[in-house]
Amino acid sequence: MNIIPEELLNLIQGGENLTVEFKKSQTEITKDVYDTVCAFANREGGNIFLGVKDNGEIIGIDSDKVDSVKKTFVTTVNNGNKIYPPLYLMPIQYEFDGKQILHIYVPKTEDVCRCGGKIFDRNHDSDIDITLHSDEVFRLYSRKTGSYFVNQVFINFGLSDLRSDLIERARQMTNIRNSNHPWRSMSDEDIVRSAGLILKDKVTGKEGLTLAAILLFGTDQLIMSVLPQHKTDAIFRVFNTDRYDDRDVVITNLLESYDRLMEFGRKHLNDTFHLDGIISVSTRDKILREMVSNLLAHRDYSSGYVAKFVIEKNRIFTENANLAHGFGHLKLDCFEPFPKNPPISKVFREIGLADELGSGMRNTYKYTQMYSGGEPQFVEGDIFRIIIPLADTATAKVGSANGIVNAENGSVNDENGNVNDANGIVNAENGNVNLEEWNFILDEKELKVLYAIKDNTHITHKEIEQTTDVPLRTIGRIIKNMKDRGIIERVGSDKTGYWKILRRDNND
Repeated sequence: MNIIPEELLNLIQGGENLTVEFKKSQTEITKDVYDTVCAFANREGGNIFLGVKDNGEIIGIDSDKVDSVKKTFVTTVNNGNKIYPPLYLMPIQYEFDGKQILHIYVPKTEDVCRCGGKIFDRNHDSDIDITLHSDEVFRLYSRKTGSYFVNQVFINFGLSDLRSDLIERARQMTNIRNSNHPWRSMSDEDIVRSAGLILKDKVTGKEGLTLAAILLFGTDQLIMSVLPQHKTDAIFRVFNTDRYDDRDVVITNLLESYDRLMEFGRKHLNDTFHLDGIISVSTRDKILREMVSNLLAHRDYSSGYVAKFVIEKNRIFTENANLAHGFGHLKLDCFEPFPKNPPISKVFREIGLADELGSGMRNTYKYTQMYSGGEPQFVEGDIFRIIIPLADTATAKVGSANGIVNAENGSVNDENGNVNDANGIVNAENGNVNLEEWNFILDEKELKVLYAIKDNTHITHKEIEQTTDVPLRTIGRIIKNMKDRGIIERVGSDKTGYWKILRRDNND
C-alpha cells in the first residue's frame, strides 16, 4: 500500500482552494465530484482528495468500497454523456494512519469541459455553474482559445467613425520613443492598420474596426454604443472614509482616460523627486504611469466589472476584470508576463504610455521603494489588483501652522522658512524659497519647470526636458514667460551663470 507522500499531505493541510478540493465519498462517489472535475479542467487543473472532510480531516474511504469507488469514477469520466470531452483520469490509492484515501489529479484541458451538459468554472474553493452566464462562458472560451475580446470586429464602422485628432495625437506622441518613428509619415489609415485595429470578420469576410480601435480612437458615443459597460471609477477617500472626498467617473477613449486618471492622481498625491542615477525623477508620476497604463491596457473588457482607481490614506490600488493566468500574489523573481490585449498594449508602447511587457512590474517595485519605502503587491485573479503602500506625507494636505510638508520637492519647511530637502542638502541659491507660493498662479507644466530649476540652479533647457515630460520648445516659452513675470531671473552669463527663483513678496 502506498503511504501518502509529504507533498500531498502538505496540500491537504493547506485546505481547499482554487486547485484543491476535499470530498468525503466514504462509500460511494458523490455527484458533485464530477462538477469539480469539470471546473478544474476548465480552470488551472487541480487535486481532488476522496476520503477527506471539508475541514481537511482525513476520515478515509471504507476499505471494502475503495475498488468500487475507483471503478465508478473511471467509468464516469470516460463517458461522453457525463463528461465531455471524456477525460482519462486514474485515482491513486494512498494510506494515512491506516485510512484509505484516493487522490485524483485533474489537468487543465485545451477544450471547454462540460459535466452533464453544464459548464463549471472554479472560483476560489467553489465550483460555479456558469452555463447561463454568457459573459463568463465567453471569458472561458477566450482563455481556452487565446482569442482577445478587443479583436471583435464591427463591420458597420470604418475609419471615418474615429476621431482624427486622437490619431494625430498618437502620431505626435511617437516622438517620445523615436523622432523617426514610421507612424510620423503614415496616413491615418496606415497607422490604424499597422496597429492591427482593422481586421476581417471571420463570418462575413468583411473588414471593420476592432473594439480596440474604437476604445483607443472612437468618439464617446461610439464607445458607449458598442461597450456600454466601459467605465473607470477614480476615487479619493482619505478624510471622508465612509464615502469619498473626490470622484471622477471616466467613460471616454483610452488616451483621454489616461490623461484624466493621471491628473486625478497628481491632484491628490504629493510628489517627491528623487535621483535615478543622475536624473531627477518624479516617483509619483512613474508609479501612476504604470498603474494607469496597466488598468487601461490589460483589463478584460468583456466583463461588466467596473475598473477602479482608488487613493486612500495609506495606499493606492487599482482593480480591473482580468483573464487570469494563475491566482495569487505575483513575485518579481518568478513573474511570467502574459499579453492581455496586444493591440491596445502595442499602441500604448508606440506612443510612450507603456514599456515592454513585464517591465511595468519591475518599474513599479523600483519607484514604490523610492516613493514610500514599501513594496507593491500584484494580485492575479479574475479581478487583478495592484496595491501601492503610501507614506503619510503622500496624501497630507500642504500647509500647517507649525511647519509645511512640501511633498512636491520632498522638503520640510520649518517655522523659520528654511528649506531642507529629503537628503539633507540645502540649495544655496534657492534654499529659502517656498515654491508653494507660486502654486496658485502657475499651471502644471510651469511648476514642473520651476521645480526642476530649484533642484538644479545650473540646469539647461535640455536637462529640464530630460527630467520632465515638458517638450523643449515649451520649456523655452515657459522660462521666458517666468522671467518676464519676475518669477525667475538669470544671474551671470548664459554659460556660467545660474537661475534664481524670486520670492512673491519681491513682486507684490
